[in-house]
Amino acid sequence: MSEVLVVDGANVVGSVPDGWWRDRRGAAERLRDRLVGYGERAGVEVILVVEGAARGVASVPGVRVESAEGSGDDHIVGVVAGLDGRVCTVVTADRELRSRVAELGASCVGPRTVYGSG
Repeated sequence: MSEVLVVDGANVVGSVPDGWWRDRRGAAERLRDRLVGYGERAGVEVILVVEGAARGVASVPGVRVESAEGSGDDHIVGVVAGLDGRVCTVVTADRELRSRVAELGASCVGPRTVYGSG
């Protein structure tokens, strides 16, 4: 697949008030599992970036999970920079992150694109 979807895990999980704060790792795993279907339907490679308490969430077929050692935003910028010109969309509502990845040629969409209300 030539297109890549990079997901800001903390931002997307935080966009849905479903009690994620009680189990950040579990919330990241639920997002990862939802992204499997999204990636298959959209025909894109999916990279989920997690940080903090969600570090260590395992990758599954269809979703590569990367744990940020420090800032999740910095890790996402590094991932985008390393894509060597591949078409990339970043899923985040973070304005500063959107600006940083746009400078690298990525487009951005909001969390509801992949997480919605269901």
